[in-house]
Amino acid sequence: MANTPLAVLDLVPISSGSTATRALRNSIDLAQRAEQLGYTRYWFAEHHLNPGVAGTSPAVVLALTAAATSTIRLGAGAVQLGHRTALSTVEEFGLLDALHPGRFDLGLGRSGGRPAPATRQPALVGAAAVADGRTRGGLKIPARFSFEHLLGSPRFALHRKLLQQPRAESQPYDEQIADILALLAGSYATADGVEAHVVPGEGADLQVWILGSSAGISAEVAGAHGLRFAANYHVSPATVLEAAAGYRAAFTPSAELARPYVSVSADVVVAEDEATARELATGYGLWVRSIRSGEGAIAFPTPDEARAHVWTEADRALVADRTDTQFVGSPSQVADQLETLRDATGADELIITTITHDHADRVRSYELLADEWSRR
Repeated sequence: MANTPLAVLDLVPISSGSTATRALRNSIDLAQRAEQLGYTRYWFAEHHLNPGVAGTSPAVVLALTAAATSTIRLGAGAVQLGHRTALSTVEEFGLLDALHPGRFDLGLGRSGGRPAPATRQPALVGAAAVADGRTRGGLKIPARFSFEHLLGSPRFALHRKLLQQPRAESQPYDEQIADILALLAGSYATADGVEAHVVPGEGADLQVWILGSSAGISAEVAGAHGLRFAANYHVSPATVLEAAAGYRAAFTPSAELARPYVSVSADVVVAEDEATARELATGYGLWVRSIRSGEGAIAFPTPDEARAHVWTEADRALVADRTDTQFVGSPSQVADQLETLRDATGADELIITTITHDHADRVRSYELLADEWSRR
């Protein structure tokens, strides 16, 4: 068990009644504790226009966290390339690597970009079969959730308006990844032979990851370039098996990797006993509802605030796949579920994301899990 590393994904959540300043300080504190507990890497997500999430710029938070830690790998999970250029991305992470060499993961995501092209659906060779919503080993694979209502929402349009320059158009994702890799390698040149060399950035000692939720272009690009791939069970549990299978089907060995390397994320809350853990997780459904409704993530509620919400059937349907696949319980219960996730997906690594209202409970969840995992 100890050979399957655990990593952390942090959204820098803001709890109700708290502030962005406190959330940032809590995240740095958690990164320091994760380093002491033996977690292999600590990633920050990128989100915008969410009142309950302070993780708007991974590179900035990474710089602050690198100064407060010394050994744990740090990274973006993921940089949203839809409103960025290859050059700006390489420059940002080149600066980080220049000051803290060899510690950073450049996780790349397609969010906010142009619609993905249609791709061939791979056969799920080597993936766990699903019957009645579960794999043979017992991992829950819920019905597929449609994000169409979010893509067409006024809030999504506002994101694009505020994040991109007027009339700007996102570069095709596969071209953007190729440009990033070329700039890092120092091999970038235009069709007529003009070279670009990024200082700092060229030759930076970064691990490049691709994050994806399906077997689409993200999985294909990661496989084609022989990069590491992170599949999102905590965001899109219905498609995690096809995402991992699509990546493996597309994988070509590279100078970086001889074989596929997959990490899989899970939303987790651990406490000394199941009842306590479920109490701490009470706010999760309401928080997910705020995201899935297109309103933007609210400040993470207390259990009492969450219980005060009057749920409709539509609300419950909106969050069911996420609440049903959150791993909540005692250390042994959650570790068992993580084993099941690992075995079903063939994960080489697991990424743990935990949100509770009180910071101490969040830290304790990671402590209990690390202790249980190390003893298996």
